Parts: sequence; C-alpha cells; structure tokens
Amino acid sequence: MTENEISKIIVNICYKIHTELGPGLFESVYEEILYHELNKAGLDVKRQSPIAVTWDDLKMDHGFRADLIVENKVIIEVKSIEAIAPVHQKQLLTYLKLTDIKLGLLVNFNVALIKNGIQRIVNNL
Repeated sequence: MTENEISKIIVNICYKIHTELGPGLFESVYEEILYHELNKAGLDVKRQSPIAVTWDDLKMDHGFRADLIVENKVIIEVKSIEAIAPVHQKQLLTYLKLTDIKLGLLVNFNVALIKNGIQRIVNNL
C-alpha cells in the first residue's frame, strides 16, 4: 500500500470521527479513537512510538514520540488546538526526516470542518 492510499484511509477515518464527535475534545481522546479505527481498518499502527535521535556519538533512544505511525509509512501528529502554528509543521517535517518516512499528516480536530484541519507534510515524496 502506498503512502497516498494509506493517507486516504486516514483522512476518511478522521472525517468519520470529526463528524460524530465534533471539535473540542482532548488530543488524547482523538488519538485513542483514531488508533482504534485504524486498527479496525486492518492497518499496522504504532502509538506513542519512541524515535531515536543521534547527534555525533550521542544516541537518545527517546528523542521524541510520534503520536501514530501507520504501516511505517505515514506519521500522524494529532492536535486539538485553536490554530496550527508554523512550528507544528516544522516539527512534523523534522520527525519525517529523522525516521526517513516520506509522508506526515498534521490533524487538528478543533476546527469546524475537518478538511480545514488536515495538512500533508512531505519529506522527499
């Protein structure tokens, strides 16, 4: 399955969740439900997966935690905030570079229309 095929499934599930629950819940709630729904769809999903960061000869095994990694091809960063800041996009791009994953989805559930809350971030895709 390609990154774009996985992305389509993710977006459809985000739409379903947002349609039923709407905005205003904690990020952890959306993350848990999204994790559950992606698993139900038969996808391999890792939640709060630690990702190592290496600098010179220093290796930090828990440099950061990815909210969700789907099929080892797409990182999902879940938000429930008033507005996405440019730093959130740069943060996800950094995660993609560190993991050599090509596609990330920044999903903010705290919007009136979920289509306005999903941003694709690419790393050499």
